[in-house]
Formats: sequence, structure tokens, C-alpha cells
Amino acid sequence: MLIELTIRQFAIIDELTVQFEKGLTVLTGETGAGKSIIIDAIGLLLGGRGSAEYVRHGEKRAEIEGLFIVSDHHPLIKKAEEFGIDAQDSMFILQRNITAQGKSICRINGKLVTLAILREIGQALVDIHGQHEHQSLMQAEKHISMLDGYAAQDLAKTQKEYETLFQQAKQLQKQLLRLSENDQELAQKADLFQYQLDEIDQAKLSPEEDVQLMNERNKLAHGEKLFSLLQDSYLSLYGEGRGLDFINNAVSHLEEAASIDNELKELFESVSNSYYLLEEAAFALRDRVEQIEFDPARLEMIETRLHEIQRLKRKYGETVDEILIYASKVEEELDTILHKDDRLSTLQVELDGIWDDLFVEAKALTTIRKKAARQLTEAIHSELRSLYMEKTKFDVRITEKHPAKHSPIVNGQVIPFSPDGIDAVEFYLTTNPGEPMKPLSKVASGGEISRIMLAIKSIFSDQQGITSVIFDEVDTGVSGRVAQAIAEKIHMISIGSQVLCITHLPQVAAMADSHLYIQKYEEEDRVKTSVKILSVEEKVDEIARMISGVEVTELTREHAKELLQLAKLHKQPA
Repeated sequence: MLIELTIRQFAIIDELTVQFEKGLTVLTGETGAGKSIIIDAIGLLLGGRGSAEYVRHGEKRAEIEGLFIVSDHHPLIKKAEEFGIDAQDSMFILQRNITAQGKSICRINGKLVTLAILREIGQALVDIHGQHEHQSLMQAEKHISMLDGYAAQDLAKTQKEYETLFQQAKQLQKQLLRLSENDQELAQKADLFQYQLDEIDQAKLSPEEDVQLMNERNKLAHGEKLFSLLQDSYLSLYGEGRGLDFINNAVSHLEEAASIDNELKELFESVSNSYYLLEEAAFALRDRVEQIEFDPARLEMIETRLHEIQRLKRKYGETVDEILIYASKVEEELDTILHKDDRLSTLQVELDGIWDDLFVEAKALTTIRKKAARQLTEAIHSELRSLYMEKTKFDVRITEKHPAKHSPIVNGQVIPFSPDGIDAVEFYLTTNPGEPMKPLSKVASGGEISRIMLAIKSIFSDQQGITSVIFDEVDTGVSGRVAQAIAEKIHMISIGSQVLCITHLPQVAAMADSHLYIQKYEEEDRVKTSVKILSVEEKVDEIARMISGVEVTELTREHAKELLQLAKLHKQPA
């Protein structure tokens, strides 16, 4: 859930910190007070499109920061780890700064992230529903994603298999297209590949050859210095009047001393062992000195070889191993071009097989979607009845997409494969008995769209891992008993998720667990916005204002108290 939100220098907001509670929180206030600006700020914090226009006039940047807490096993914690974000104590602190030049700086738990990462994390934390959501409901092409979201668990395995096959088919199509290029271009490519392959083959490279040659060159180039250092080390240890001679003398004296004092025996053995270890080391140094070679011809040959390898590196890779890998790829490409007809035939057979498998998976997706469509239809009918739309009939229609220009033929039929299958999904509706079903976008009014979206959200809220849900004036265009039904529906959603709701309906405000009042005021010739948590008495006054619209009377206050009492009774467990 969203615990705290801080906004600085954003639009008409100077500096604002708001703390949120569990359950349903409503935000009310006069039109233009800044309610939607707060939601806009949250939207930007979740990765929405930024603009310099959001920065308060005369300021350098706008700053938005939000603290979220999720459950210990929330899938977002694993996702954050993949991005290198430390989600300690299951907390997420999202920060976004927008400069006066329109540039964005994004952080999650103090780590700089891209806008894409901020958006991916943010959209898994908060689900914002506003007028734009109504617009998406009116767009038929968005309906398939809504249905798939409802059936996500049942679709997951088949969808993954379909997507894998679809990507394989696309790759094969690219290869076929490349091989279908005109002969002149292919001949030019073949010549280039043959030249590159010959150049690499003539070098007769061996794996890690460059590393081995560099090591050998280093030894040869510093042979004299290495000989001098090892020789001096050996002579310091071995010979008359040298290190080992003195240590041997110490061993002899300690041996005699240990025969007098037994406590010195351990010390004698330690020095004696050290002597033999140093003697072995001296002999090893002597052998090493004898092995050192001075070979200027070998050094020159290595330099020449490294120069040749460096020339190939500039063309084909940073290491010898990378050059050899490149040569292998070129050889494969060349073989494909030289045996183009055979390769085309092989690829086509392989692609045809994948189209067949893809069609099987596509039909399986259709079957799952049709079953989910029936379940979704029943669920939405149930929700619509509770929103006083009992005469409304809703339907999820699944048809086959229209074939595209290059759609393949499978079993004698043109099959319109797409990234999400072959299905076209559209929601149909009729609000009056006896009227035929029509596309939702052509028959639903604003108030009906609000209720349908709320019905869908009520169904989906239990299936998503979203920690917070925001409704931005989704109750537009409704009143009376419908408004009460919407209030009860929003409260029901808040039982399973934290809900923030901007509303003009007194019925929704009365149902709130926490009521925030947004107001605009002037200070030092600047407009500012403040947020106040209303007490019980203040709630009565604000709801009375929402009822009357102008002047609060004793009658409207009594009505407000009645709404609050009814809301309290509704929220009590049955």
C-alpha cells in the first residue's frame, strides 16, 4: 500500500506531504483545488509521461516521492532483485524529479533507474482508474488484454508456448526473406564472407593464442632483468659466507644448546626445518636461472605474430576466441548462401511445421478464452445487477482476426497469426430489453461506462497483486441509488486493496475510512494547495456541502449524518 506521498514544486503545489491509511480514502474539495493534480503526481511517480509544464512556475524542478510497503512474498520483490534494487523490509521508495528543461531523474530505493524500470515497478504497485480507463473500455482492440487479464492463470502456459513458437516463426521468416534477396546482393555477400573466412583461416589461429603469446613475450622481453634478480637471490642464499651458511651455523649451535636444555629442542627443530626449506628454495632458484633463455629471434617472431593478430582483432573481435567464433558464423552464413535453394527448402519445411504447431496452440488459446468469456460474462452480470443495471446484457464476443497481407496458409486456410493469437475480442452490450446487442462503444452512456468499468475492476481486483487502487472520478454521471451502489462497490474493493478515490458523490465520501479535504489558498501572492484529514464533525460539514452544492443547512447536515450512519451499518460484518 501507499504509506506516504511527498510533492514539491509541482503545478500549484508548493510542498505537500500526505500520509495514507488502509481501506478507502476519499479526496474531496472544490473544483480546481488540486485533487486531480495529486493523482497526476502519483501517475508521474509510477512512470507516466513527464513534462516541464508540471514544474511550478519559477522553480528549477518538481520532486515527487512515495513510500510503498508490500507483503514479504510479493512477486515485485523478486522483480526488483532482477533490476539490482534492494527491497529491504519489503519497502519501495519511488522518487522522480522533473527539471524545468523537462528531463526526468528516477530512483527506486535510492538506485538510479530508467523510466521504463520505474514504470514496470510502479504499475505493479498502483492501478489508476480514471477517464482514460473509460476510453480504453471504448476501444475494442483493448478488450482482448482485459479478457486475458481475467483468464491469466489459465492462459499462462499455453500463451507462453504460443509466444515461443510465434517468435521462432518470425525468425524463420526473416531468414527466408534474407535468402530471397536478389542474386547480385547474395553474390556480393558470398564474396565478402569468403574473403573474411580465407583471411582468418590463413592466420591459423588457436584458442587463447594471444594470451599465451603475451605471457611469453613478457618473459622474453624482461629476460636479462629476470636472470639478474633470480641469480642475486640464489647467491644471497647459497655459498660460503652466504645466508644458508649462517643459518647452518645457527642450527649447529642450537643443536648443542638443546642437548643441555630440553626446552630448546622445539626451537632447534623449527630453525632446522627452515634451513632445509630455504636450501630447497635455493636449488629451485638455481634450476630456474639455468632455464632462462635469451632469444631475440623468438621475441621478434612473437611481436610479428601479435601484430598480425591485432590486425585481425580490429576487424573481427577483441580476442582470438571471438575471431574464431566470428569465423564459425561466417562459415555458416556462406554455406547457407552457397546452398541457397536447399536451405530455402529446409527452412520452408521447418516453418510450415511451426505454423502447424502454432495453429494448435492458437486454437487452444481460443478455447480457453471462450470459457473465460462465459465466466466473465456471468460475473459482470452479477456485478451489474448490484449496480442497478439488471436489465443490461453484456457479452464477450470472440471472432477470428482479419488476415494480414502475409498471413500463412495452414490446412488450406489463411490463418491471421498475431503476437496474442488469432482471436479478436470485443465487448457487446444492450441496456434495454428487446434491443439487439451492439458494440459497447456505440451504446453505453458515460454513467453506464463508469458502472461497467467498476464492475470489471471489482472482478479483477482479487486476481491482481496490485497494492493500491486509485479511482479518479469514476462516479461521473451517476446519482441517487446508483451512487449508493457505486459507493458500496468501491468500499468492497477497498477491503482487499487500499483504495484512493477522488469523488463528488456524498455517498462515496460517507463510505470512506479516511477523508482528505483538498483546498486551494493564496499566500504571498502565490496559489498553494493543502490537504487536511477531516474529523468526524468536519466530515459531516463536507458531506453536507457535497449534498447542497452551495450553502450548508441544518437539513443537509442531518442528511450527511444519516449517510454516515448508513455507511457505518453497511461496513459492519454480517
